[in-house]
Amino acid sequence: PLPPSYSPRYVEAAWYDWWESTGVFTPPEAPGDVPVLSMVLPPPNVTGSLHLGHALTVSLQDALVRWRRMQGWRVLWVPGTDHAGIATQVVVERWLWQHKSLRRQELSRAQFLQHVEQWKQRHGEEILSQLRALGASLDWTHCAFTMDPSFSQAVTEAFVRLHELGLIHRQRRLISWSCSLSSAVADVEIEHRGLSGPTSINVPGCPQAVTFGILVTLAYPVEGEDGLEVPVATTRPETLLGDVAVAVNPADPRYWHLHGRQVRHPITGQLLPIITDPSVEPGTGTGAVKVTPGHSPADLALATAHQLPVLSVIGDNGTMCPPAGGWLQGVHRFVAREQVVAALAQRGLYRGCQDHAMTLPICSRSGDVIEYLLKSQWFLKCHQMAQRAQEAVASGKLQLVPKFHEKKWKAWMENLGDWCLSRQLWWGHQVPAYQVQVVTPPGSPPQTPPHWVVARSEAEARAKAAQELQCPPEELQLQQDPDVLDTWFSSALFPFAALGWPQETHALQTFYPTTMLVTGSDLLFFWVARMVLLGQQLTGHLPFSQVLLHSLVRDVHGRKMSKSLGNVVDPRDVIAGATLEDLQEKLQRRILDPAELAVATEGQRLHFPHGLPECGTDALRMALCSHNVQGDDIHLDVSTVLSFRHFCNKVWNAHKFLLASLGTHFQPQAPEKVLPQHPMARWVLSRLVEAVSEYGKRMEALEIHGAVAAVQHFWLRSFCDVYLVGGLALTW
Repeated sequence: PLPPSYSPRYVEAAWYDWWESTGVFTPPEAPGDVPVLSMVLPPPNVTGSLHLGHALTVSLQDALVRWRRMQGWRVLWVPGTDHAGIATQVVVERWLWQHKSLRRQELSRAQFLQHVEQWKQRHGEEILSQLRALGASLDWTHCAFTMDPSFSQAVTEAFVRLHELGLIHRQRRLISWSCSLSSAVADVEIEHRGLSGPTSINVPGCPQAVTFGILVTLAYPVEGEDGLEVPVATTRPETLLGDVAVAVNPADPRYWHLHGRQVRHPITGQLLPIITDPSVEPGTGTGAVKVTPGHSPADLALATAHQLPVLSVIGDNGTMCPPAGGWLQGVHRFVAREQVVAALAQRGLYRGCQDHAMTLPICSRSGDVIEYLLKSQWFLKCHQMAQRAQEAVASGKLQLVPKFHEKKWKAWMENLGDWCLSRQLWWGHQVPAYQVQVVTPPGSPPQTPPHWVVARSEAEARAKAAQELQCPPEELQLQQDPDVLDTWFSSALFPFAALGWPQETHALQTFYPTTMLVTGSDLLFFWVARMVLLGQQLTGHLPFSQVLLHSLVRDVHGRKMSKSLGNVVDPRDVIAGATLEDLQEKLQRRILDPAELAVATEGQRLHFPHGLPECGTDALRMALCSHNVQGDDIHLDVSTVLSFRHFCNKVWNAHKFLLASLGTHFQPQAPEKVLPQHPMARWVLSRLVEAVSEYGKRMEALEIHGAVAAVQHFWLRSFCDVYLVGGLALTW
């Protein structure tokens, strides 16, 4: 007998195991004229567990996948997880400190990677369990992890091929650097935070809060002119010891009399040239700017144009280093800021400060203020690839849904510079490049500059180097670059590497290019753009022809889901229900600092004072799919999911009513043999045909919320409210 009321656990419990055991998610062999839908799941990071944003992506993709399967299409939906270099290393370092009082630097690289591997194993399995709980009809025989041996081979092959094409090169450049991570970061990982004036910010690693949004004015004495000075305004007095010139606009009449003159450095007394350059804005500050090419992209361009030296005075860890002067050695850059201002005041060269609106670059991974440092890194030339990516959208070969994303795509591609691939981390794909030294007798001068070889293995690198340097292989010492590749480089290969590339596998030949992609709109440039760049370059094909960029899930107050706010919800807690105590116990297991944990705990008490009711997988998926994901962000609350549980209950009750009405001896006929005669029966079937037609139109247009509405409207308004309530279920 059926339970008296709808029970998600009763209905959903056994289905997934049966689906998986019978292989219904694996595409069968089929004739070549059978249409194909192939798609990859955006691989979740192994930093933790899935949240409702992931559940939205899964629900949308699964709706499309199951619809096409029912239409007879051959469907492949590829699951996987991402190693997430920076994010995973950060969370494991925090876990080691909280649970073992260990810093990464106290371990060898191999020892640290063992801890990361254990973390990945735990959380990777948890993510796959969550995907199964969500009912995702993924083909598990193709499950990939971005650091599996086969995937790692694809990453190495991609790097080597791009290098052989002249697209990857090593160069010393000014890069965006996170001092707290001691690593380069991607430009798309930088949040440009606007400040209207003085703003106090806690910077990782700095012993005190730092006030930004202040413009400091100081004086550079003009050489040979007592009392004559050039006032310069800056937001970065800590870089003063890296100055190599003062620049003014050649058209600024205030400084015409100083063209070609020199000034004394206000701290060291060293002579610096006054240069003129049209890039200097006369209306900003005093119209004269300090030139610090070691820590400013704009200043480096000035220094290059005027053949000035480049000095770096801030080290990798954010402390002052030579030639900053002995009195500042090892001092945190923002503590040094105060000391430099005090030194200027002591010398009588401080001219005051004022509030200043500015944009502060913040690392989204660490919360650190970005520093610009001169480093030798590996770069990928993107200009030609970006042109092809732009042409693909302009020509319609690549469709972005909603269409308004095309404008952002065009602007981003037109301004895309070289991609810095190097990351100074331990977790990730080690750069397949080797520094080569020729073994020389003791006392011989070292080889300069260092010779680099890019290769698939050390043996291949040794053979290449021997040929290039014209010496026996045994006389060479090779050292692989300790840096790893940007996570987004390997992620960009996912649509084809997960299918076996660079080998010409059956799966690659059958299902690549994939048909479409569904992902969050926040990944347009992080991931989607990079897949298009590398997919076209390495395979000659777009990795997909259509992309649905869905809205983001926020809480009922419109706030971004954040572990530190306590509003992140595990989909399994909505599916199975959870008490407040359960939620808080889970929170304790997360890697949060004590302050974040206190805020998150209070946030949970406010958001879920009575915990979460059991809603079931179907109700959660329908609630997520009921929103217009091509519009504004989704403000999801539990009451919306509960309303769809009530809908599931309506389906259940109608099912029970029909079974009772038909009796135990009812034998259904084949649909094509059913010829209803009663007008009401014909009417309800006509409503069903209309609903099916509307459903199909909406799904084709990727308007899944419209398809959900069509189903819901038919069931509630036509079938239940009219047909069943009228007692006409048996009028055939």
